[in-house]
Amino acid sequence: MVFDASPEAILDAIADIDEVPSWSTVHRRVEVLDRHPDGRPHHVKATLKIMGITDKELLEYHWGRDWVVWDAADTFQQRGQHGEYNLTPLGEQTRVRFDIIVDLAAPIPEFLIKRAKRIVLDVALDRLRSRVTRNHG
Repeated sequence: MVFDASPEAILDAIADIDEVPSWSTVHRRVEVLDRHPDGRPHHVKATLKIMGITDKELLEYHWGRDWVVWDAADTFQQRGQHGEYNLTPLGEQTRVRFDIIVDLAAPIPEFLIKRAKRIVLDVALDRLRSRVTRNHG
């Protein structure tokens, strides 16, 4: 997806963890436990709710100039998670690639997985784009 914003503005919006519940429909609570020397979040505790299922995650973030990755340890609902945003500048715009791998702890019917994917992609791309555009547009 292409955003009308710079990679820095997009990473700044993602790094503003305390504000994520204000624009994400799946994040209920977030808490930055510690930060990297540049001030960006390192370890974050998050409570998420998707399709009526609540999960608590401990996320470890790593940041680059045009990317961010995170990993989650075991949770009640999943054995692990790896997510990343990769940003490619296109003049005044930025191409945003979002990838997430979730290793579920229990089997879930395919139709529910498809619905959950739509919700996660809506938050990860559409709602993030709205947030970035509102703050930096």
